[in-house]
Amino acid sequence: MLENYMPIFLFIVIGLVIGVIVPTLGFLLGNRQPDSEKNSPYECGFEAFEDARMKFDVRYYLVAILFILFDLEIAFLFPWAIVFKSLGLFGFMAMMIFLTILVIGFIYEWKKGALEWE
Repeated sequence: MLENYMPIFLFIVIGLVIGVIVPTLGFLLGNRQPDSEKNSPYECGFEAFEDARMKFDVRYYLVAILFILFDLEIAFLFPWAIVFKSLGLFGFMAMMIFLTILVIGFIYEWKKGALEWE
């Protein structure tokens, strides 16, 4: 009975070992002298070390939320792909409806200009 759990235990142990070794190596071997490029604005579009009450462009957060939304919806494809053969035509049609709704939503956001960055 317990031998059935050995792959799960091994997966957890390997994940923990990698999760400890990689950051430790980065800390030990990494450069601790930041240059101007490392301190420059990245992704958010404004200086990282300024007043917290400054005005900022909300489009960054809109794109981030849309990315999370579509990324999570795509995550539903993996379990479906694993059991694809056993679902038959009903499972296939259900996923096609899901993907159609996803594509319509994506096209709507694209046409509205939510993905444009000026």
